[in-house]
Amino acid sequence: MAGEAELVVCTTCRLPGSSPEAIRDGARLSEALAARGVAHRRQECLSACSNGCAVVFRGPGRWTYVQGHLDPDLHLNDLVTMYHAFAATPDGIVPWRARPEVIRKNTIARIPPMEL
Repeated sequence: MAGEAELVVCTTCRLPGSSPEAIRDGARLSEALAARGVAHRRQECLSACSNGCAVVFRGPGRWTYVQGHLDPDLHLNDLVTMYHAFAATPDGIVPWRARPEVIRKNTIARIPPMEL
């Protein structure tokens, strides 16, 4: 039986060309999700630095997806849509065509559940 879905956001990610003095793009993404009421875990460094902003969709009994190249100014709605679709599945597998385009094109890894 699958457990609750979780969204993890890397708060140290920077988009290419970001100012080193500016708030990190991953932190901005986390703040935007919080402002939308989307529960998530904040995590420093997911070691996907060349793919930032990076997030993880995971949960017990579910496939885990590592996503990258998310821009908090452009992809917030797509990320929220994908998270709700992921959470609605029993195993975390959202049909490819049902995923927002930015998600389809920027999956870094798909990891099977430990229970398999």
